[in-house]
Amino acid sequence: MKLLIARPMTSAVEARARAEFDVEIRSSTQPLSQEEMLRALTDFDVVVPTLGDQFSQHVFAQVPVPRCKLLANFGVGYNHIDVKAAHVAGVAVTNTPGAVTDATADIAMTLLLSTARRAGEGERLVRSGEWQGWHPTQMLGYHVTDKRVGIVGMGRIGQAIARRCHLGFGMNVAYQSRSPKDVEFTAQYIPNLSELAASVDFLVVAVPGGAETRHLIDAQVLAAMNTSGILINIARGEVVDEAALIAALQTGQIAGAGLDVYEFEPAVPQALRDMQNVTLLPHLGTATEEVRTDMGHMALDNVAAFVAGHPLPNPV
Repeated sequence: MKLLIARPMTSAVEARARAEFDVEIRSSTQPLSQEEMLRALTDFDVVVPTLGDQFSQHVFAQVPVPRCKLLANFGVGYNHIDVKAAHVAGVAVTNTPGAVTDATADIAMTLLLSTARRAGEGERLVRSGEWQGWHPTQMLGYHVTDKRVGIVGMGRIGQAIARRCHLGFGMNVAYQSRSPKDVEFTAQYIPNLSELAASVDFLVVAVPGGAETRHLIDAQVLAAMNTSGILINIARGEVVDEAALIAALQTGQIAGAGLDVYEFEPAVPQALRDMQNVTLLPHLGTATEEVRTDMGHMALDNVAAFVAGHPLPNPV
């Protein structure tokens, strides 16, 4: 069984992979090219792909009978893999749910607090050497405690964000999802997304990526938000219509945004980079040593189960 890992991993994950499998670990930190994906499907039995490795229907069409029989995705999101096309080609797909939940929720709170309290803008002011000292109306932002937050997508990550908002900051939680959820604190279920957007101070996007959620946050939803409202996106970039978001920010339709992901990542529009009321992070959602190691081990657990002929722990 030959294993390909698409990008460098933490030292613990690489050590395990080399100890347990006949593995090739790619040294580049960039996504696989089409040529590399074709080689992955023809020369390896198992591949651990990562975000940006676009295993599309077009790629599978060029290798109708691949040697590879498992894509053990490194990450909970797998919208970069055409799962249907993979299954038609006889390739199973797994992911790494659970390992990413708390770290991603922490980044959501980082963005919410940083944007509301103008932390990024304040740090840039200090670094510029132009800060002239404290005064009573210096850089007034938005209070977070006791405000109302709307969670779009109440899965594992959405619930972890809601828990932090409610228990940590006394926030009133409302949410939109495919069905009501049973959570340990009061949370209002609002099935209509525009109605949710209109009723909250902060709107946090935590849905999976993919065709079903592309541009879920569009001009209509943004128009429904309050002019003091702040949008936070830690989901996938394409969930938010980036052009509509830029327009809403430029016209003052909403007060600000905190983004960890982008529609055409890693490209970030100059318009967003120029705005002081937007907090921009470079997709840090799961970027801790512990979490990336846990994700790697979970991916390798799927590989080990496949090699041993056991049921896959995390099939999608």
